[in-house]
Amino acid sequence: MIYLELLWAFLRVGLFAFGGAYGAIPLIRDIVLSYNWLTEDMFTYFVAVCESTPGPIMVNMATYIGSSQAGFRGAVLATTGVVLPAFVIIIVIVALMKNLIGNKYVQAVLKGILPCFVGIILATGIYFIANNILGAAGKIMIDWKAVILTVLLFTLSYGYQHIKKKAFSPILLIVFSAGMGMLLY
Repeated sequence: MIYLELLWAFLRVGLFAFGGAYGAIPLIRDIVLSYNWLTEDMFTYFVAVCESTPGPIMVNMATYIGSSQAGFRGAVLATTGVVLPAFVIIIVIVALMKNLIGNKYVQAVLKGILPCFVGIILATGIYFIANNILGAAGKIMIDWKAVILTVLLFTLSYGYQHIKKKAFSPILLIVFSAGMGMLLY
């Protein structure tokens, strides 16, 4: 039964997650918590691990959650469920692309969806910040090391972009973040 639940749950994520991985996090969270597969804190840790691991976040989340609930088979089924809709949709889109991409209505829909993606990603970020500040007991707990690290990373990225007129390498930012995280924690 767990295998079908994993497949169905992540098939829904793959079908209805628009806006990329960060837009899918609230949907994955709702599904994972509704099945009681993870606690809120564990889900937050899973997101952190999936962001720091190479590969698409949705695929990593599906694999880790499937593995934690049903071992290797669960990981395969959850990953298949999250990837299959995109695979089928991309094949259909490529077949229709020649006729639709220039259509003004299709372009209008794509331009209209973009602000929704930004809103979903912003809401997810605010949710994680609020969840980390409030903690499990509902008391305000500010982790000053995390605040210092965030300000340092923002300053580094923003400063580099304005001085060099190009974006700081994401790989170097991840390596720097990992090093600072190990140093501070």
